[in-house]
Amino acid sequence: MNVTGISGTEPTRPVSFGSNSTAPAADDGFGSMFARVAAAARDTMRAGEAASIAGVSGDASVQEVVRAVMSAEQQLRSAIAVRDRVVAAYQEISRMQI
Repeated sequence: MNVTGISGTEPTRPVSFGSNSTAPAADDGFGSMFARVAAAARDTMRAGEAASIAGVSGDASVQEVVRAVMSAEQQLRSAIAVRDRVVAAYQEISRMQI
Protein backbone atom coordinates (compact mmCIF):
# COMPACT_ATOMS: atom_id res chain seq x y z
CA MET A 1 0.00 0.00 0.00
CA ASN A 2 1.49 3.33 -1.04
CA VAL A 3 0.23 5.93 1.41
CA THR A 4 1.38 9.51 1.37
CA GLY A 5 -0.84 10.28 4.36
CA ILE A 6 -0.52 13.36 6.47
CA SER A 7 2.38 15.41 5.27
CA GLY A 8 3.73 18.92 5.39
CA THR A 9 4.87 21.11 8.22
CA GLU A 10 1.70 23.11 8.76
CA PRO A 11 -0.45 21.75 11.62
CA THR A 12 -3.63 22.88 9.82
CA ARG A 13 -2.92 20.93 6.65
CA PRO A 14 -5.76 18.47 5.84
CA VAL A 15 -5.30 14.72 5.79
CA SER A 16 -4.58 13.43 2.31
CA PHE A 17 -5.43 9.88 1.30
CA GLY A 18 -3.35 8.31 -1.42
CA SER A 19 -1.34 10.10 -4.04
CA ASN A 20 -4.23 12.13 -5.46
CA SER A 21 -5.29 13.69 -2.12
CA THR A 22 -8.90 12.57 -2.43
CA ALA A 23 -11.15 11.15 0.24
CA PRO A 24 -11.31 7.35 0.60
CA ALA A 25 -13.99 5.38 -1.18
CA ALA A 26 -17.38 5.10 0.51
CA ASP A 27 -16.89 1.36 1.17
CA ASP A 28 -13.72 1.95 3.24
CA GLY A 29 -14.38 1.51 6.93
CA PHE A 30 -13.03 3.22 9.99
CA GLY A 31 -10.42 0.53 10.48
CA SER A 32 -8.87 0.93 7.04
CA MET A 33 -8.88 4.72 7.38
CA PHE A 34 -7.24 4.43 10.79
CA ALA A 35 -4.65 2.03 9.35
CA ARG A 36 -3.78 4.50 6.58
CA VAL A 37 -3.36 7.36 9.06
CA ALA A 38 -1.22 5.17 11.33
CA ALA A 39 0.95 4.14 8.38
CA ALA A 40 1.36 7.79 7.40
CA ALA A 41 2.40 8.65 10.95
CA ARG A 42 4.92 5.81 10.95
CA ASP A 43 6.35 6.98 7.63
CA THR A 44 6.66 10.56 8.90
CA MET A 45 8.45 9.38 12.03
CA ARG A 46 10.85 7.32 9.92
CA ALA A 47 11.48 10.30 7.63
CA GLY A 48 12.30 12.46 10.65
CA GLU A 49 14.72 9.85 11.93
CA ALA A 50 16.36 9.49 8.52
CA ALA A 51 16.69 13.28 8.21
CA SER A 52 18.31 13.42 11.65
CA ILE A 53 20.83 10.78 10.65
CA ALA A 54 21.49 12.58 7.36
CA GLY A 55 22.00 15.83 9.26
CA VAL A 56 24.52 14.27 11.61
CA SER A 57 26.46 12.82 8.70
CA GLY A 58 26.35 16.19 6.88
CA ASP A 59 24.15 15.04 3.99
CA ALA A 60 21.18 17.29 4.87
CA SER A 61 20.87 20.95 5.75
CA VAL A 62 19.83 22.08 9.21
CA GLN A 63 16.59 23.48 7.76
CA GLU A 64 15.65 20.12 6.24
CA VAL A 65 16.40 18.31 9.49
CA VAL A 66 14.37 20.77 11.57
CA ARG A 67 11.44 20.57 9.13
CA ALA A 68 11.42 16.76 9.20
CA VAL A 69 11.78 16.56 12.98
CA MET A 70 9.03 19.14 13.56
CA SER A 71 6.72 17.21 11.24
CA ALA A 72 7.47 13.99 13.11
CA GLU A 73 6.82 15.73 16.42
CA GLN A 74 3.46 17.00 15.16
CA GLN A 75 2.54 13.47 14.07
CA LEU A 76 3.53 12.08 17.46
CA ARG A 77 1.43 14.69 19.28
CA SER A 78 -1.55 13.88 17.04
CA ALA A 79 -1.17 10.15 17.65
CA ILE A 80 -1.00 10.70 21.41
CA ALA A 81 -4.12 12.89 21.30
CA VAL A 82 -6.04 10.23 19.35
CA ARG A 83 -4.87 7.52 21.74
CA ASP A 84 -5.98 9.56 24.74
CA ARG A 85 -9.42 10.09 23.21
CA VAL A 86 -9.82 6.38 22.45
CA VAL A 87 -8.83 5.43 26.00
CA ALA A 88 -11.22 8.02 27.45
CA ALA A 89 -14.06 6.73 25.26
CA TYR A 90 -13.33 3.14 26.32
CA GLN A 91 -13.32 4.11 29.98
CA GLU A 92 -16.61 5.97 29.59
CA ILE A 93 -18.21 2.95 27.89
CA SER A 94 -16.90 0.59 30.57
CA ARG A 95 -18.51 2.73 33.29
CA MET A 96 -21.97 2.48 31.69
CA GLN A 97 -24.49 0.36 33.51
CA ILE A 98 -26.16 -2.45 31.61
